[in-house]
Amino acid sequence: MRNQEAATDKPPSHLTYAAAGVDLDARRRFIERIRPIAQSTHRPEVLAGVGPFGGLFRLGSYREPVLVSSTDGVGTKVKIASLLGRYETIGVDVVNQSVNDVLTAGAEPLFFLDYIASSTLTADDKAALVEGAAQACREAGCALIGGETADLPDLYAAGDFDIAGFVVGVVEREALLDGSRIRAGDALLALPSSGLHTNGYALVRRALGVGLGSDAAAERARLERHEPELGTTLGEALLTPHRGYTRELRPVLARVKGAAHITGGGLPENVPRMLPAGLRARIDRASWAVPALFRLIQREGGIAEEEMWRAFNMGLGLVLAVDPSDAAAVRSALPEALAIGEVVSQEGDARVAWG
Repeated sequence: MRNQEAATDKPPSHLTYAAAGVDLDARRRFIERIRPIAQSTHRPEVLAGVGPFGGLFRLGSYREPVLVSSTDGVGTKVKIASLLGRYETIGVDVVNQSVNDVLTAGAEPLFFLDYIASSTLTADDKAALVEGAAQACREAGCALIGGETADLPDLYAAGDFDIAGFVVGVVEREALLDGSRIRAGDALLALPSSGLHTNGYALVRRALGVGLGSDAAAERARLERHEPELGTTLGEALLTPHRGYTRELRPVLARVKGAAHITGGGLPENVPRMLPAGLRARIDRASWAVPALFRLIQREGGIAEEEMWRAFNMGLGLVLAVDPSDAAAVRSALPEALAIGEVVSQEGDARVAWG
């Protein structure tokens, strides 16, 4: 009897890795498919990209180079993409989220790697993510030199996925933006965001009742409905890619003393990250119009005003500190730049004061 029981405990002889949810042949075909996409982003310094165990990048000629790195994901914005079956903009998001971060140090982005994890995404879906990432890399002058696409059956529910990225940039030490030159009286300028970017989607999904995993058909219909105040569908507005600022900001970096990427935590948490001790930002909320999408979310979710400012960028994606004598030149080079306030001496604990 024991021998019979032992025999029945043996796994079936036909079990394969593909049957367990990981198709190695499909993975190899996918790598060959995305190789030319990644190669389209390569700079002369790339010695090896997709294929080897590690990407190879030759650092050029610098006097005193400082490497600047950042890594981040896209958060639960992926829930909206999955619900609508649209993935390319998410690839743009994952690049620009991190590239903007190294930009705040004055760094030129050199190379980027991505990580995609799922259990049921098709090869077309994953290719769309990589194509979006490659598009953003080309726009930023950054090489996509590798990454990982992980098939994780039983870990991700059907349709769910995650994506993250890692960027390395470089800046000469003498040109590093670390905020140390910021002084009271400096002007604060801001570049508009393209929408929510990649932050606040846990709150957005609950406020709007989408991407919650309940009635997918009803949620999809909500996202596909045209919103007159937005001039587009809700889904289009929510999937608008995270804006990248590298190309625009390069010509004026020498005039910038500090920069803040407005991500999770909004203006109150991110602007102080560029300020030296003893200083705070005085920001005039009336100096720009908050985009309609934020007010729609606030209205439908019954969200308090101060919570909105803590959770979202409220229409500003990047804040710059510049000397008052340079403000006009910077605004001339960046026509969208808004004068939103100034740096002042700190009084009390608050690092941001509203004008």
